[in-house]
Amino acid sequence: MIVVSNTSPIINLAAIGRLELLRALYKKVIIPQAVYDEITIKGAGQPGADEIEKSEWIEVKDVPDKNLAEAFKLELDEGEAEAIALSIGIEAKFLLMDERRGREIADRLGLTYIGILGIIIEARHKNLITSAKPLLDDLISKAGFWISKRLYTRVLQIAGESPG
Repeated sequence: MIVVSNTSPIINLAAIGRLELLRALYKKVIIPQAVYDEITIKGAGQPGADEIEKSEWIEVKDVPDKNLAEAFKLELDEGEAEAIALSIGIEAKFLLMDERRGREIADRLGLTYIGILGIIIEARHKNLITSAKPLLDDLISKAGFWISKRLYTRVLQIAGESPG
């Protein structure tokens, strides 16, 4: 299964010490150079930076169509633009992306995407975690990830857990 990731899912999972969920779910994750640079150079010393540099299951690939990536940069940041262009270029099964604008464009292009909350739900359904709630709480408290109360409750329900 070919999976391409943007920056956000990687750094947020790294911030809560659960980056290994991506490996458990997808075996290998491919990132474009811009995402690698955002995490390891711009984010040096931050969650995910060391893990990405040392990881054997995260592969950096060049975007096949640089013109396509450049066109996406008119609406998106460099990492998002390259992640979408790479997803198209290598026909990825999933694009891991949380940013709303990037997801809108991915949707418009017919790409299948999943964000960090979907990753947590998938991990729960595959019994890779015993509960989604601690991960959601860590995302909020450790990673500064914003989740509305309604969405928080909905994620727990989908994961088969009681929000109370």
